[in-house]
Amino acid sequence: MNYRKTSYLVLLLIALLSVMSLYYASRLRFDYNFDNFFPKGDPDLEYYFRYRDKFGNDNDYLLIGLDNSKSLFDKIFLTRVDSLTRFLQRQPHVEAVLSPTTVKSPVIETFGYFEIPYLHPDEPAHYTQDSVLIYNTRELVGTLFSEDATAVSLFVQTSDNLLKPASDSLVAAINTKLAELELTDHHIAGKALAQAVFVDKMKVELAIFMSASILLVILVLWITFRTLWGMLVPLVVVVLSVAWALGVMGLFNKPIDVMMVLLPTIMFVVGMSDVIHIMSRYLTEIGYGTEKIKALKITLREVGLATFLTSLTTAVGFLTLLTTDIEPIRKFGLFTAVSVGLAYVLAFTLLPALLVLVKEPKPVPAKNVRRSWPVLLRRMLRFVFKRPKAILGCSALITIISLAGITQIKVDTTMLEDLGDDDPIVLDFQFFEHKFSGVRPFELHLQAAPGHTMYDAEVLQEIDQLENYLYRKYGLNFISSPAGVVKTMNHALNGGLNDYYKLPDNKQQLQQIQKRLQAFRKRSELRAVVTPDGREGRLSGKMPDIGSAAAAVKNDSLRAFIHQHINPEYLTTRLTGSALLLDKNNEYVVSNMMQGLLIAFVVIAVIVGMIYRSLRMVVISLIPNIIPLLMMGGIMGFLGINMTVSISIIFTIAFGIAVDDTIHFLSKLRLELRAGKSIPYAVKRTFIFTGKAIIITSCILVAGFLTLVFSTFDATFYVGLFVSLTLFFAVIGDLYLLPVLVLLFYRPRKKTQALFK
Repeated sequence: MNYRKTSYLVLLLIALLSVMSLYYASRLRFDYNFDNFFPKGDPDLEYYFRYRDKFGNDNDYLLIGLDNSKSLFDKIFLTRVDSLTRFLQRQPHVEAVLSPTTVKSPVIETFGYFEIPYLHPDEPAHYTQDSVLIYNTRELVGTLFSEDATAVSLFVQTSDNLLKPASDSLVAAINTKLAELELTDHHIAGKALAQAVFVDKMKVELAIFMSASILLVILVLWITFRTLWGMLVPLVVVVLSVAWALGVMGLFNKPIDVMMVLLPTIMFVVGMSDVIHIMSRYLTEIGYGTEKIKALKITLREVGLATFLTSLTTAVGFLTLLTTDIEPIRKFGLFTAVSVGLAYVLAFTLLPALLVLVKEPKPVPAKNVRRSWPVLLRRMLRFVFKRPKAILGCSALITIISLAGITQIKVDTTMLEDLGDDDPIVLDFQFFEHKFSGVRPFELHLQAAPGHTMYDAEVLQEIDQLENYLYRKYGLNFISSPAGVVKTMNHALNGGLNDYYKLPDNKQQLQQIQKRLQAFRKRSELRAVVTPDGREGRLSGKMPDIGSAAAAVKNDSLRAFIHQHINPEYLTTRLTGSALLLDKNNEYVVSNMMQGLLIAFVVIAVIVGMIYRSLRMVVISLIPNIIPLLMMGGIMGFLGINMTVSISIIFTIAFGIAVDDTIHFLSKLRLELRAGKSIPYAVKRTFIFTGKAIIITSCILVAGFLTLVFSTFDATFYVGLFVSLTLFFAVIGDLYLLPVLVLLFYRPRKKTQALFK
């Protein structure tokens, strides 16, 4: 066979495919769609979509907080706030602006309708009177005016489902105006801002991670092989693996989101694993004086199956993410698994072709024989042979301690769980938590019983009970509801006096209000609270982002209150909204994680079972990989790190990658046993021949994932930290615990031994 000619053909085909990949990769775009993180297929999601069609989104808004430190009743400050309000009202994609300087108390009299401002920004003489009126009006305090009278908040309603370009334009315009008005102490929160900032962060972090990964790979390759040849050949293979992965994403129009940002880094380090095992075995044969083509054949024969199995297990680890109901995580698992397969194809096509065409390398002797790989590995193996009981004892102790830590893990999440505590967006959100109602939306769907409407006296009384409970016990503010609409109308019909911000006292007054509201039933302001037929309503509000665990407790108490005090003959209710759906993800965290791990365990068990035909060996192979997962869980528990959706995926990812070294070890052990070696001698040969590649690939994987700890996203940070720790613990288990388990507990039966011959 003409190996050189075949190699040139392989290179030509790969070059064409690489050009196509680069073309499709150039079409990639960045995206952060808040709705994608809702649990797909959940009945509450379908319910929310129907609810949203009637009343609009609950997260299409921006909050702008302006702090004046001493007092908000300052003419210069309020004039600037009013200028900002007028500016916002003229902006595209802004539906409405609720501002302290424009909010008014409506008054309806015999001669017509007029509005009385709560605040007169241009008339300081009215400030004392204004402040008394404002702080005696419950619905204004904690919403537009802070309780300490030092800050104001503007509520900006934006167009539904505002896309990123429009969000960017609006946020940029707001920031420019804030700078022009010298409102330096400002805070902005909302979906439009988060969408813009998240995407910008992803772009920066993708560039950083890819650069760091390339530099890391170059450094490790240079240290390992100490030749330009040994550095460039593997680097070309890995870089093309990443290019192909991005090309596949571009081909299927998959944008880069907060999860997909991880893919290039993962491919750099995971793709390098196959390459290192091939290169290490190939250079070992070259060092023995074997001819290049023969050395390559031996290499592919010995590591081919093991590398295929490790790629399979890694892909399975990512494919188990398909069990989750969150679309970004599902797509991340699918595309990463496909990319792992592409990396395997390149490792066994492009790399052999390059090795055939380039000049045969000259072995580089170790500068210090005492520090050469064979000597170091023999020292490690000597420790294993001398202290097996100590290794087993330490492993058992670590397992017990880890299990104790796992019992302390809590399942909890917040709206901005992916951002660190010091992130500017989080600090802005905290400003609204401390000064105002908060930013977490609350939605309760109201339905009048058959024969009733939202404006019936009995129904309004039930809604008013709910409002009082939510305000006093639940911690809700900025409340809007059908009862609030009726109260506002009653307030207006009675001269705008605060004492009349309540439900009407008699049937005649209610009928008068009902007639007026009937005339406005199709106006957008009213349709956001009550449907035109009056049979359905919306109770919404804002509250602090207390976390899903605390919210679940409050929701349970709310349901109990509704069951005990709200008469279903007049009113039925159902909790809904974006916050509730994000909280529901927690219900799937543990089950999805366990389901994914179970699938991964089964796949590994099947693979090892096919190799050894031994249930005992299946158990032996799983133990060194389960203990690192337990250690990771224990560390999380002791450090008080909550289990979130983003963190739960770490376990399946880490297991799928960590088990690779076990597969390589057991595959080589199988070859030695087939050659008729005794178990101790087979373990020794396996340890010496695979130890170097296992250590090098593990170092690359650990270092590669550690680059992710520089991320400003908490989810990315924890993926980098805990996967690195798991891989580090796993390589220790494979080099120390696995040989001990094989030596002490594996006894091949005669039938099994016959299979090896």
